[in-house]
Amino acid sequence: MLHVDTTWKFRQMIEFRGQMVAQYGLDLRVATNHEAIAEGVTPFTHGAQEYTRLMKTVALRRALDEGGFDAAIGGSRRDEERSRAKERIFSLRMPGHRWEPRRQRPELWRTVNAQLTPGQTMRTFPLSNWTELDVWHYVRREGLPVVPLYFAAPRPTVVRDGQLIVVDDDRLPLEPGEQVVQRQVRFRSLGCYPLTAAVESSAATLDELVAEMEATRVSERAGRMIDGEGGASMEAKKVEGYF
Repeated sequence: MLHVDTTWKFRQMIEFRGQMVAQYGLDLRVATNHEAIAEGVTPFTHGAQEYTRLMKTVALRRALDEGGFDAAIGGSRRDEERSRAKERIFSLRMPGHRWEPRRQRPELWRTVNAQLTPGQTMRTFPLSNWTELDVWHYVRREGLPVVPLYFAAPRPTVVRDGQLIVVDDDRLPLEPGEQVVQRQVRFRSLGCYPLTAAVESSAATLDELVAEMEATRVSERAGRMIDGEGGASMEAKKVEGYF
């Protein structure tokens, strides 16, 4: 299992990762761009887009190259975001891990062309046709463990650019006029904590969460600030090798 760790992940996420590694005996590979950290790259110094390129895309490409992997399996789904809807379940990457939307191979029924030429790799998304609600129905049915951050709880938050940001540690610099307030919030998508907004919620159990999801019409990635700059932003990052 490969985890691209920017060092700005939620503490509970890292704790959960450790629990799953121990429980299932996973071979965990952690990829971090230490050169960028040494140069002082943070979500606040370089902006969301450049930070994401350096700490996520560059680290991922390097880890895949060093491991010599033919394919990387991820949990992305087509309903998350418009550019992800363009991807196949077997999504071909050209040399340099570049994604070319116009060169996607056809997937006819269950027939997949998974042949690779030198330099090519695959990103594979087996949950492509699932929805967010499908995932939670499956989690409930199978009794799967999940990161507690997905459930509502009192958490310290600030309102920044109209979004609720959880103050996960003392590295988050408060802007003028910001006050830390305890709010009942949860997350629908987890990334780096300064760039991932929470939603106010009372869903503290799986049944309550599923009921909330059945009523919502807002995308789960509405709180992911790295998506910004319109619909082309995510696609531009994916072209460079982002998952």
